[in-house]
Amino acid sequence: MSRKLIIVSGPTAVGKTAWSISLAKKYDSPIISCDSRQIYREMTIGTAVPSQEELAEVRHYFIQDHTVTRPYTAGDYEVEALALLDRLFADGHEVLVACGGSGFFIDALCNGLPDVPKADPQLRKDLSRRLKDEGIESLRMDLQRLDPEAYRSIDITNPQRVVRAVEVCLLSGRTFSSFRKAEKSVRHFQIEKLCLVKPREEMAKRISARVDAMLEAGLVEEVRSLTQYRDLPALRTVGYSEIFQYLDGSIDLNKAAEDIKTNTRHYAKRQLTWWRRDPEVVFREM
Repeated sequence: MSRKLIIVSGPTAVGKTAWSISLAKKYDSPIISCDSRQIYREMTIGTAVPSQEELAEVRHYFIQDHTVTRPYTAGDYEVEALALLDRLFADGHEVLVACGGSGFFIDALCNGLPDVPKADPQLRKDLSRRLKDEGIESLRMDLQRLDPEAYRSIDITNPQRVVRAVEVCLLSGRTFSSFRKAEKSVRHFQIEKLCLVKPREEMAKRISARVDAMLEAGLVEEVRSLTQYRDLPALRTVGYSEIFQYLDGSIDLNKAAEDIKTNTRHYAKRQLTWWRRDPEVVFREM
């Protein structure tokens, strides 16, 4: 196969956007985003969407072309992204570049989704009620007991992900992480996976600077404008959850900023844990 897809992954704030743009220019390729939050048009500052200048340099797909009011899953992404790749390869591209930090989206694109149990309405209702009454920490403890590997690798700051992982464990009698080891779907192109990394101290500085820049750019105002959507899955994510707490009066802005930085560092660590499990990933220190 002469057709190739290069995946540029890495923890948040490592510099994936700039790297992927330079790579895309080298191969005269557009960029296929693999980010589960940048896909929403209502979320800009808190998701670190590429700047207008960066978007003008190279054609990007799956950037702010869906709405938070309609749930968008990794399964939806797999179908749409594969159809796009087929069109781009048919148009004459030999090498395509994808970029993002969402492990579920990247796995869906490269391997296909495993045959996990469908949601059970009553169990989902019970877990959602526990989430509301007891908080996410109670469900995290269940996940740690049921599936330590998933607890270490998924984004446990995301209530939707935690609920789903616990739900799959209880429904199947298997660990949620075991489903990721299912047989891969056939892809009619080569896949090269790169993961960009930097030293931990530098990453902490970059994350801190990014959060400060987001606040300076108007993150609070962006989150306030999305208050009516705050209970939707897309908004239950780092950078938005903490600002909603600030807007509720639960914490002050300084505390919200520090919580975003801490939770983002934890998320970056879990992203690396996710990719280190994949022997096909080539790590590149920047």
